[in-house]
Amino acid sequence: MKASQLNKVMDFLRDSLAQATVLWWNFFDWLALVEWRQLFITWFLGLAFGLILTLPEPAVWYIIISYGVKVLAGGKRRAELVAREATAEANVAVLERRLLEAQMATLQAQVEPHFLFNTLALIGQLIETDPPQAARIHMHLIEYLRSTLPQMRAAGGGTLGRQVQLSRAYLSIMQARMKERLAVSFDVPAHLEHTPFPPMMLQTLIENAIKHGLEPKIEGGRIDIGARLVGDSMHVDVRDNGVGFNMHAGDGVGLANIRERLFLLFGARAELVIEMPLEGGALASLRVPYAARESN
Repeated sequence: MKASQLNKVMDFLRDSLAQATVLWWNFFDWLALVEWRQLFITWFLGLAFGLILTLPEPAVWYIIISYGVKVLAGGKRRAELVAREATAEANVAVLERRLLEAQMATLQAQVEPHFLFNTLALIGQLIETDPPQAARIHMHLIEYLRSTLPQMRAAGGGTLGRQVQLSRAYLSIMQARMKERLAVSFDVPAHLEHTPFPPMMLQTLIENAIKHGLEPKIEGGRIDIGARLVGDSMHVDVRDNGVGFNMHAGDGVGLANIRERLFLLFGARAELVIEMPLEGGALASLRVPYAARESN
């Protein structure tokens, strides 16, 4: 036999051995996981075909071998397979959680600079036209950053009370700019202030109410912020009496960002609802699952 033919034969034997090993371990794993009732059925079918074909010995050997493997090693192998599957699922869960955290960080990073850039641009404009007003807004911005910037980056997203505090600081800047054209009220019960709540969503709705509802209105208007429990859901509402919301225009970047973050955090259990009240203006409602948290 030539060397090339011998090499082909050796390659064939190695491949056959490798395939046989794979088949054996697949059979071994199947025996470890299969229920006894299903195994009995295969025994019956194997023995029946063996008798029909007058070859009962292979069927008998199959019954003996499978029974021995099932009894002697099946329990241990089953435990190993279950443990391997649980480990794989745990690894997938860790990866999914890390992906979710990365997505949330990316979405939040898109929101945080928005207000800061707008305020700095406003100060830049007022330096030339109204320096005293620019100085006042500059001081409000410093106070805002000193008291609330750590909250914007806090792990876990903070609480509704902290987001209300952040929104109050933001609105103090806007009131310094708009003066009597902007009136504000808050109606947030004390027992809801410690409820976990996603960062920056409330402020984004307030920004939208001012930009799209009140600023186009010559005389300005008011914004009312409130929170309430409805069943097992907490509704956080931002209502304005501005020019209204164009329901056919679709979501802008801010609202689309909120919807995506809500879905990442809560799935279908949370939503952003935009309504047009009969008395005019717009009502934006963040509806999230209520989860009380003890006060520190």
